[in-house]
Amino acid sequence: MDRIPSVDLKDFISEDPQRKQKFINDIGKAYEDIGFVALKGHFLDDTLVDNLYGEVKKFFDLPLEVKESYEIPGIGGQRGYVSFGKESAKGKKEGDLKEFWHFGQYVEDDEERRKEYPENVEVKELDDFNKVGKQTYQMLEKTAKYVLRALALYLNLEETYFDNYIHNGNSILRPIHYPPITSEPKNAVRAAAHGDINLITLLMGAQGRGLQVQRNDGEWIDAIAEPDELMINVGDMLSRHSNNKLKSTIHRVINPPRELWGTSRYSMPFFMHPISEMKLDVLESCIDEDHPKQFEDITAGEFLNERLIELGLIKK
Repeated sequence: MDRIPSVDLKDFISEDPQRKQKFINDIGKAYEDIGFVALKGHFLDDTLVDNLYGEVKKFFDLPLEVKESYEIPGIGGQRGYVSFGKESAKGKKEGDLKEFWHFGQYVEDDEERRKEYPENVEVKELDDFNKVGKQTYQMLEKTAKYVLRALALYLNLEETYFDNYIHNGNSILRPIHYPPITSEPKNAVRAAAHGDINLITLLMGAQGRGLQVQRNDGEWIDAIAEPDELMINVGDMLSRHSNNKLKSTIHRVINPPRELWGTSRYSMPFFMHPISEMKLDVLESCIDEDHPKQFEDITAGEFLNERLIELGLIKK
């Protein structure tokens, strides 16, 4: 496979059973083979996308001391600003060449759940930053819900199996700025090779070269979306839950060629997480003689905490 398969969510939400089943088959096969798809027909419109990019660029253009005033100690970078080079891939000492922001869940119907999460951080210098971030978060969350419904059916589960686990889940929208490169990086890339922690990741900003995905044979291929597509990949939580039937694929963001060092890159992944008490135990439907159980039982909250320690965002 030399390119990422493309699917259209409108097929799944159509009233046509054949189109719906074709979507389920195509996305399931893609996630078994490469762990990534490019998705058309999502719930983001062009105006919202343009507004988000505009607000994000304005934020990262603010003076460093202003941005650092939104870096909140003691919460493992779960909300607000995370400064350049703070995060590194699992097992890698060098920090990634990026700075980013975190929007988190907007809990409106569960007081106990609201207390579980840090508050979202309001940027007072930009009137529309938080409003546009919230709108984008909610449209990506809605898109992810339907993708997970298709995957539930592919795994022989009830269509709405994931719904209650992702409602008020610990999902994160992360606008990332990869600043211009000013000198030869020493062993550092914009984002080192890694797998994602969560159920699925929806990525805005995968147009143009940079994101690469590792095939089963070890070769790296470019993952380039069309302007109207999101790139969506399986995370480690869903891979564990499906006994690695659905693949959480290693991916990276490489540095641009030297002639493009002076340019910024912006990327907007949405990490779909469930509520912390969701059990990630391997599904019975994914175990048989040829596929024995590969993973120990663990909850989503326990697994996330382990990984944030490995990434250096939480100190033991």
